[in-house]
Amino acid sequence: MQLISVVSCRSQPNTGQNMQNTNLINRKPVVAGQFYPGKPDELNAELIRLFAGAVQKKATNDVLAIISPHAGYVFSGPVAASSFNQLDPRKDYNTIFVIGSSHRIMFDGASIYNKGHYETPLGIVKVDLETANLLINKNDVFKFKSDAHDYEHSLEVQLPFLQHVLETDFKIVPIVIATQSRNTVKKIAEALKPYFTRENLFIISTDFSHYPDYEDAVEVDKATADAIITGIPEELLSTLRKNEQKGIPNLATSLCGWTSVLTLMYITEGNSGIKYEPVEYRNSGDAKNYGDKSRVVGYYSIAVVAKNSNPVENKSADQTGKDELILSVEDKQKLLEISRNTLEQYIRTGKIPVVREDELSDKIKTCCGAFVSLHVNGKLRGCIGNFSQDIPLYKVVQEMTISSATRDYRFTPVEANDLNKIDIEISVLTPMKKIESIDEIILGKHGIYIRKGSRTGTFLPQVGTQTGWTLEDFLGHCARDKAGIGWDGWKDAELFTYEAIVFSEHEMK
Repeated sequence: MQLISVVSCRSQPNTGQNMQNTNLINRKPVVAGQFYPGKPDELNAELIRLFAGAVQKKATNDVLAIISPHAGYVFSGPVAASSFNQLDPRKDYNTIFVIGSSHRIMFDGASIYNKGHYETPLGIVKVDLETANLLINKNDVFKFKSDAHDYEHSLEVQLPFLQHVLETDFKIVPIVIATQSRNTVKKIAEALKPYFTRENLFIISTDFSHYPDYEDAVEVDKATADAIITGIPEELLSTLRKNEQKGIPNLATSLCGWTSVLTLMYITEGNSGIKYEPVEYRNSGDAKNYGDKSRVVGYYSIAVVAKNSNPVENKSADQTGKDELILSVEDKQKLLEISRNTLEQYIRTGKIPVVREDELSDKIKTCCGAFVSLHVNGKLRGCIGNFSQDIPLYKVVQEMTISSATRDYRFTPVEANDLNKIDIEISVLTPMKKIESIDEIILGKHGIYIRKGSRTGTFLPQVGTQTGWTLEDFLGHCARDKAGIGWDGWKDAELFTYEAIVFSEHEMK
């Protein structure tokens, strides 16, 4: 199910570990007493009331993300409670990413609060400062801007629901998206995509239509929700444009947090292991004693759930052998051709070439993970891959070709005059196998994937032989330089092995 993008062909220093906050400045609640009760006992009583009327859990599988409204509780509280009621209260999340679109400031990126923790009348909500710092340090699209958080309500109003429903300790990464650029939203999604796993949770904060009358709101909100449920970003963008063109009286927007929802949809795009599940709809006209049906705001609860089990965890040793993938010479040549055409066209025009599936073998259409490495004169020029087993191989190769050329932070993006110098290498990955002892690792044959909490790292099998490392070097460098958990961090982490079918342009000539 999960899609994990990882840069991982050579050991590189972890640059995010030294950003430590010694003087924490907590973000105080600013809409307590306005959007929701400001006293703990009154807030608890309100939450109990809201959850008592909430839609019961509809999804039978893991909930990976929820879309929840952010208006005053008297208006949107019932729908928000239905969103949070889909969660397993006993689940121990590594990190919860709370994402909202800025109502107050604009800049080309997003702000992550990394100066301290968030506070509500119910107490402190801890911020995952390590992950927050890592994201800011490694991605130009993220920064900290105090004014993005100081008076922003879209994140704050979600937190009491979390505090009420979860029985386990949790940490958040508070993200305020301040851009209106679709390309920047794509960059935000790319940076967050590695964290979209069963161990984490994404909370997307948004209201739907603003200020049409009741009947128009019901119609336009259904169209918007139907577009989101497709999971196709272009469908949402097209629907928002159509809503705007309908000339609906008083319709200011049909999705105020569209950049936040679009971020989630870019993260999940092409992931056939998940589905969007509608939970509940209301608008402010439904609020008892408060509802004005002439000018309303719409609220939708939507959950993103896993269809099936985690591919990292669902392969036993005897199953792995049965899933062996054998590629013919023609299959390898076709994948290299797809990668080369994608590289050339994307760098020259910014467009991704269409691949005709009816011209591909079944093996190339098999869902599995892959890495694409770019070399110039034998030296690495870019390497990114993923372990998805829900996307056809040829599509993974296309996506990873573009990522390796333009998104490997260790190198400048590939330009047109670089193209004829580049040699493409593809590593097609077998399913992962969890191991209990490092004695199961064979250097040169096995790639290693290390996971500890939300931190992960990997080395391809060929790294073990190209570097001349011992097994402990292989593990130590991966733990320290890739996962960021220290040289000995692998000793109490989860370890997985996989194999790779490796082939390159210069070898296939």
